[in-house]
Amino acid sequence: MSQIADLLPPANVALGVDATSKSRLFEIVGALFERDTGLPRAAVVASLAARERLGSTGLGQGIAIPHGRLKGLGEARGAFVRLAAPIAFDAPDGRPVSQVFVLLVPEHATDRHLQILSELAQMFSDRAFRDGLAAAADAAAAHALIRGWEPAG
Repeated sequence: MSQIADLLPPANVALGVDATSKSRLFEIVGALFERDTGLPRAAVVASLAARERLGSTGLGQGIAIPHGRLKGLGEARGAFVRLAAPIAFDAPDGRPVSQVFVLLVPEHATDRHLQILSELAQMFSDRAFRDGLAAAADAAAAHALIRGWEPAG
């Protein structure tokens, strides 16, 4: 089974999100995580913004995987957002981003977070999977797609 399924609660899947910039997206995601984990949204936003300053987390193909470490977080948590309109993300292919998976890990995360990031990259490199998420009718359908994805091998 995918590690991603374990860290993505249904409430953390949002479609048609209206964010016109990375900073606005991080604010919206911060609110999702605040509701899910009780962590202050400002801490989530600061963690994501700090990581983004090191280099874009845009992968290309309209996908970004912003991630950050958070003090006080007990286990890795995720959120998936499909934007109403794509936003600039400084992705390697220059294309704007419309699908975003946000990963938060504990401050002293082990190699597990690297394994999760690797699995996310593998997941979103699958064109049929990306197309399925782009066409998902609602958050429940998107969540089911993500839960049902299996890593190759």
